[in-house]
Amino acid sequence: MDSPEFAAEREQMVAAIVAHTIFVTGRLGKASLDRRVLEVMGRVPRHEFVPEAMQPMAYADTPLPVGHGKTISQPFIVALMTDLLQLKPDDKVLEVGTGLGYQTAVLSQLAARVYSVELIEALSAGAALRLKRLGYAGNIDLRIGDGRRGWPEQAPFPKIIVTAAPDVIPATLLQQLAPGGRMVIPAGMKGAQQLLVVSKDEAGRLSTREVLPVAFSALEAPH
Repeated sequence: MDSPEFAAEREQMVAAIVAHTIFVTGRLGKASLDRRVLEVMGRVPRHEFVPEAMQPMAYADTPLPVGHGKTISQPFIVALMTDLLQLKPDDKVLEVGTGLGYQTAVLSQLAARVYSVELIEALSAGAALRLKRLGYAGNIDLRIGDGRRGWPEQAPFPKIIVTAAPDVIPATLLQQLAPGGRMVIPAGMKGAQQLLVVSKDEAGRLSTREVLPVAFSALEAPH
């Protein structure tokens, strides 16, 4: 359940995101994130998407462990990646790496439909329960599988977001990005990852922009 305490902590979290954005204005090329993104971040109950033992830290601007060697990204990174997607209300989004479903819930409030793939069955099952209980499941489809393969049956996607880092961007995801689309993805070897924005023009030509150095869990293949 939500509480006035958690509501106040969300306000503080959003304030921290705003301050962090100003701090990296030079890299981002702007001093603020989309107001709609910040409003959603101020509504979605992040404490419901972390293990119970982590709830006191849910709104700190830091990544938190969620089990299975994975983490939930820090709020600033969630907000930044969502902002970089430039979501429209009629967009169809592919998310690679459902985790516990927090980023999925945020996306669901800004796009028409979210297709989210998670390799670890226990994480996907937990996300499904949370999203349904909290009322976010209406425009979300979940799948257990290798996120590097995307979701071919629903491709192409105008927007793709990847919440784990491959060494190099999977060719399949580039193929499933629609002309005129954008992908936000961390990529690179451990210790040298960059958050990237990949754009595909209407002719199918790709361009890539580095945004920030980051540290994400690896985008793993099935064992």
